[in-house]
Amino acid sequence: MSDLLNSKKPSLIGEWVRYFFSSKLACIGFAIAVLLLLGAVFAPWLTPQNPYDLLQLDILDSRLPPGSRNGMDTFTYWLGTDGQGRDLYSAILYGLRISLIVGLGSALIAGTVGTVIGVIAAYFGGRVDATIMRIIDLILSFPTILVAMMILAYLGKGIGNVILTLAILEWAYYARTARGQALSERQKEYVEAARNLDISNWRIMWRHILPNCLPPIIVIGTLQIARAITLEATLSFLGLGVPVTEPSLGLLISNGYQFMLSGQYWISFLPGVALLLTIMSLNLVGDRLRDTFNPRGQQ
Repeated sequence: MSDLLNSKKPSLIGEWVRYFFSSKLACIGFAIAVLLLLGAVFAPWLTPQNPYDLLQLDILDSRLPPGSRNGMDTFTYWLGTDGQGRDLYSAILYGLRISLIVGLGSALIAGTVGTVIGVIAAYFGGRVDATIMRIIDLILSFPTILVAMMILAYLGKGIGNVILTLAILEWAYYARTARGQALSERQKEYVEAARNLDISNWRIMWRHILPNCLPPIIVIGTLQIARAITLEATLSFLGLGVPVTEPSLGLLISNGYQFMLSGQYWISFLPGVALLLTIMSLNLVGDRLRDTFNPRGQQ
């Protein structure tokens, strides 16, 4: 009897954590994502230069190779400099901060709006569901880059405008996922029991159905953050994203693209490596989360 009392059934969250970290690729992706996030958050304390402060830039130090000393001989450009004299190591960490802000901000807004709309569509069904789904199909039918370019051409450059544009384009993915999960939850006995107890529809949706829809939403959110960073980098590369004075990774790649054939590869190549690591790590984490929350994926 004492053995039965002392033995505790492992919690569901504990099982998820153990399964997630049982994959070496997931551990590598998670470690890289955490390191990049910490580097972006603590960039002012980890870098010798603020690349957004024009007073700290020296045009005479432009396009210096990795390992060069700055003009004042006070620190070393370990990753070289770009065409504006920015320390690439500093610019990459600051640019990573911009990219993560755009990715996380757009995912948060799109996830909130899309999840709410998806749950409403699934719960009420009928014309409400049909109307919302036709709107979602219409949004998903347009080329993402083309629509983003049109919106930003009207709104103009800026971090806030990029976040808003990506949120407008991404909420439909969350809505479709939330609707599918909510449709499954709506048929379960606890929802019928709540209706028989005369609990309001809004309370059933947000207190009972929504929490059970969160696991797939979290998975979609992780993958959509990586997608948002990719879209932002593409828009910045095309000159429609963030301002030139606050370059993200995409704009850093664009600034060095013209020097690739002249042998000054580091200006574009190193920010590209940072962007690749960011997207790869987030995709590895998202893929493992999908398997973790899916019982069939654990078999």
